[in-house]
Order: sequence, then C-alpha cells, then structure tokens
Amino acid sequence: MIYKVTGKQPNSKMCFVCGLKNKFGLKASFYETDKNELIALFKPCQEHQGYPGRLHGGIAAAILDETIGRMLTIGKKDETWGVTLEFKIKYKKPIPLDEEVRVIARLVDENKRFFKGIGKIVLPDGDIAAEAEGKYLKLPIEKIADFDKESNEWRVVESEADPDSIEI
Repeated sequence: MIYKVTGKQPNSKMCFVCGLKNKFGLKASFYETDKNELIALFKPCQEHQGYPGRLHGGIAAAILDETIGRMLTIGKKDETWGVTLEFKIKYKKPIPLDEEVRVIARLVDENKRFFKGIGKIVLPDGDIAAEAEGKYLKLPIEKIADFDKESNEWRVVESEADPDSIEI
C-alpha cells in the first residue's frame, strides 16, 4: 500500500529514538500520512543489536512505543503528549541491521484522558516483524518534563531524503 506523506513530525537533540545528535540513537523520522497514520523510518546499526545482526527486542519495543505514542499529535499544534500506561508487543521475525525499517501506527480509540493505538514493524520485503498495542495518558508536556523546545532542538528537520510517499 502506498501512503502519501502529508507532514513530518519534529525530532529532538538527544532522544534515543528521534534524537539527531544522539550518537547511539535511532535518528528516526516520523511522517504523517493521508490515511491518518504515522510512519517512522530508521536504519538500525551495529550498536542496536541484541543477537549478532539482529535488532535488540527492547529497541524494537522503543520504536513501536514512540510511533504509537506520537499518533496523538497528528495534525495538531497543541502540546499534549502521550505517556505510556500499558504496552504489549508480539515479536514475529528477526529485524536485520543496516537496512531501512518502516514502522506504521494508527489510533484505535480516544477519549478525553486516554488514547489507544496499534503499530507494526514492517521489513523491507513487506513481512511483519513485530506488532504492538499501547494505552497512553494524555498530558501537557510541562506535566511530563522540564522541556524547552529550543535547548532540546525540538523542530521539524527537512531533508532532501524526505519521501513524498511511502510504500508499506
């Protein structure tokens, strides 16, 4: 399926998942789509391995948790974020290193205080490597952390490599 990219979400400086200056981080990019889903793209490297040549399962959980948790912000400008309350993952196939990995997530339920989402990691050949679901509490960023956008370099970083569409 082809997803048209409608927007790109911010990255930060040191977040393990999206931090662009974290030398051991995933440096994932997050793209909003025309199907109201969020797709993360990243390329795991040797520092992210569990077994040789395979992405560590905890890191697979981290990228899924981050992608599902960011669903709340699609198309919104407010500073309400998701704090993980419950998270469940099912591993199906090993995730190789040094190849682009795609993560796709969507919202499945939402009310005033909580939201639920699901996500999956899709391998380059289209196989599903992991599936997850999570429940998140909605909170303004100032109730989560002392977060200064400028010092954390929280911004959308455009790149010539940003896709217009993504095939999953």
